[in-house]
Amino acid sequence: MGKRTEDSYRVLLTGGEGEYVEKKSRFIATLQKCESEEEALRFIEGMKKKYWDAKHNCSAFVIGAKNELTRCSDDGEPGGTAGRPMLEVLLGEDLHNVAVVVTRYFGGVLLGTGGLVRAYTQAVKEGLKNCVLGRMCFGYEVKITTDYNGVGKVLYMLGNAKIEPFSSDYGEKVVLCVRIPAILLESVRKDTADATGGRAEFEEVKSLYYIHKD
Repeated sequence: MGKRTEDSYRVLLTGGEGEYVEKKSRFIATLQKCESEEEALRFIEGMKKKYWDAKHNCSAFVIGAKNELTRCSDDGEPGGTAGRPMLEVLLGEDLHNVAVVVTRYFGGVLLGTGGLVRAYTQAVKEGLKNCVLGRMCFGYEVKITTDYNGVGKVLYMLGNAKIEPFSSDYGEKVVLCVRIPAILLESVRKDTADATGGRAEFEEVKSLYYIHKD
């Protein structure tokens, strides 16, 4: 089986909302997982309809494992004071396949360029606090077969690597099914052999992307 070394990337498991207030202006950030540009645009339009009475509904989104598509909109705010700072938060957090809309209800006091950048940036950060983040990790599904003398050592070794079996079968022998990040595959293979004196079987079943909760 050929080895691949794609990096992992962060995603939203559950979207969320957060609010930031600056000089009586309310900035409401809503984040949602989006797998395509079409999905992101539908989300943005939906938020504009929900907050139809707001002065601005600024937006940003990042699509693709390698940021293949990024877009942002100031929605009437001075150029570069809203959408771009919002996008920079998403990129800075290494988030992918996510869209955010920050809704502003004007409080009657002008914030100036610096104040707007700070407020839109902070609003996205507040929204992220109420999201559940995870990591899409490229790796391998592996079946480890060992005897009862070795299973404790294997489980201890896996625990040190922060890997938990998603399936276990205690029969004549013990079969543990695990998902291992690609970058750890060879070290876990070696550690398994060392822990069991080479008696354990280590079988790569398939390669896949899977989610780690942050």
